[in-house]
Amino acid sequence: MTFGGIDPALLIASLMVASVPIMLAAIGELVVEKAGVLNLGVEGMMIIGAVCGLAAAVQSGSPVVGFAAAAAGGAALALIFAFLTQTLLANQVATGLALTLFGLGLSSLIGQGFVGVKPPQTERLTFGPLTDLPFLGKVLFHHDPIVYLSIAIIAAVWAVLKYTRTGLILRAVGENHDAAHALGYKVQRVRLLAILFGGAMAGLGGAYISLIRVPQWTDGITSGAGWIALAIVVFASWKPWRVLLGAYLFGGITVLQLNLQAAGARIPVEYLSMSPYLITILVLVIMSANRGRGAIGAPASLGRNFHASR
Repeated sequence: MTFGGIDPALLIASLMVASVPIMLAAIGELVVEKAGVLNLGVEGMMIIGAVCGLAAAVQSGSPVVGFAAAAAGGAALALIFAFLTQTLLANQVATGLALTLFGLGLSSLIGQGFVGVKPPQTERLTFGPLTDLPFLGKVLFHHDPIVYLSIAIIAAVWAVLKYTRTGLILRAVGENHDAAHALGYKVQRVRLLAILFGGAMAGLGGAYISLIRVPQWTDGITSGAGWIALAIVVFASWKPWRVLLGAYLFGGITVLQLNLQAAGARIPVEYLSMSPYLITILVLVIMSANRGRGAIGAPASLGRNFHASR
């Protein structure tokens, strides 16, 4: 059954795929910000992950190696950010922006040798008879492993933050790093691990674009997905399950505008193409209109550097 030339089951399945890169990057950044660090270099880490993942997958012939290399590439760039902000106490905003510019330039240099090269295909999981179910089979049981992994990561982060001592320490560091330090917690170590996790997740998100969603390399392949991930963390009020909803919202808008173009909607293509970003901005503006409500959930020490001698 279709509506105006659009298949609802295919639309929902496509939005789940489209949401994966920003979902992974956003949940990684949520953990980073929960630790009190603001990393604006998500876009740079994503695109480094995209090019590292593609290069490793092409050279090895294995998508698994590609995703592992992407996570390592994103974490390596995050390690630079961690050294500058946690050891040298550089400004987090300026360092994150510089990291994005560096990532964009480095990825362009590395990617020159992979333009037009197709990576090995990532096989979809099979669920036997469930795959053939009407509607639900196409929506839920016809995806690649990373789609299910991204949802599992959301659930794991939620559980860790809510129910474990590790999550309690992470939140304590983000809320008041001086008090956490006074209690004996290693603030810089906690933040370093959070930053590395965020970098690895951003790298995985970038690799999903270059290996599965758009299986090739082009300059600027992430197309601002890192910035959308940053916005989704705010939209989600720093809560993991809301990250899932925000990612699905943006993914749905992206897929819908593509489907409308394919269906020949009498709306200028330029308007459809910019609609996901306009709607994201609109949502953030509405949330910011009431500062008290929009700030709920923001870690108190977010963006503030810590030094043990203070």
